[in-house]
Amino acid sequence: MKRLKNLASLITRPRPPVGTTPADVVHRENKWRLLRYRPAAGQTRRFQTPVLLVPSLINRHYVMDLLPGKSMAEDLVAAGHDVYCIDWGTPGDEDRFVTFDDVCDKYLGRAVRFVARTSPRNQTHVLGYCLGGTLATIHAAARPEHVASLLLLAAPVSFADDGPLAAWTRSPQFDVGSIVQGFGNVPWQLMQSAFHMLRPTLTMAKAVGVIDRAANDEFLDGFLAIETWGNDNVSFPGECYKQYIEQLYRGDALMHGSFALSGIPARLENIACPVSCVVFEHDNIVPWQSAAVLVDRVASKDKALHKLPGGHVGAVVSRAAQKKLWPMMSAFWAERDGALEPKRSPDPKSAPPTAPSSPRPKPARATKSARTKTKAAATG
Repeated sequence: MKRLKNLASLITRPRPPVGTTPADVVHRENKWRLLRYRPAAGQTRRFQTPVLLVPSLINRHYVMDLLPGKSMAEDLVAAGHDVYCIDWGTPGDEDRFVTFDDVCDKYLGRAVRFVARTSPRNQTHVLGYCLGGTLATIHAAARPEHVASLLLLAAPVSFADDGPLAAWTRSPQFDVGSIVQGFGNVPWQLMQSAFHMLRPTLTMAKAVGVIDRAANDEFLDGFLAIETWGNDNVSFPGECYKQYIEQLYRGDALMHGSFALSGIPARLENIACPVSCVVFEHDNIVPWQSAAVLVDRVASKDKALHKLPGGHVGAVVSRAAQKKLWPMMSAFWAERDGALEPKRSPDPKSAPPTAPSSPRPKPARATKSARTKTKAAATG
């Protein structure tokens, strides 16, 4: 009876209170802003080094602050971390010529430097999710001096996989120049359709799941919150998207060592800070191998790969994530809260190397490694 009642009330059910953890806007520029989450009464900031959350460009930031009692940001603040988050905002027609360098170097760089200044060692931990993780990786490879550590969630660095997205963007019929010329900013509807292409039956599977679990109010609230976020999409600045497709998807420039950020080589081998790479076994958007390969390429001695069950979104925002992933992230930062050696940026005058002729290294395997200092074993 309750199942039927809940199903009947879905249309009139109140909108879930997404993104409601109290936060102050501490910096604002163009469309993006930098949020700093406030501790609740009785909570204190226990750690010296702040944490900067970097979400994807094409989805809203509040996936990291989904619901009260089910919020990554809320939990991290409660654990004593000083948590900041970038809200990329909504690009307008005038942002059609915003470049990849503008986003990854200027915008992200200013956020990193702003947050780092609040720390005694002038550094911040950086967490990047999905494309936000790719941006964080590139920035750390080119400008490492203010990055205390990198924690990456399903962040692609290799784009040479055989998945539908890679095949679509490499197709001669996918004329990214004409798309940008015709639309300016790339419409979110186009990108959303591409994601639906990955799992054509997903809508039906969701409907079956809702019917089966409709009697569970907590499930329904979480489901509606994720659906609210998943359908609250953002168009992609045109010039930035063009560079993203041509250099990363088609050129696989990060893996070939030929990517540059504002003229500075962004080689994965430049990254020497502690790195924790989290991938998800059933991720149909970012195949786990395309993210895991990072661990074999960075110069960090303190690095670990964690392969967890779940999909691209559910594994990050679920109750299981709240019980395992989020505490693991908090522990990673807590164990590395002491002072580190300052890093220097690579010489901007050195030209990016040509693509190597040797075979690409195999993706990292999600197993324990004697090279890592992190004790948490990768699980499958």
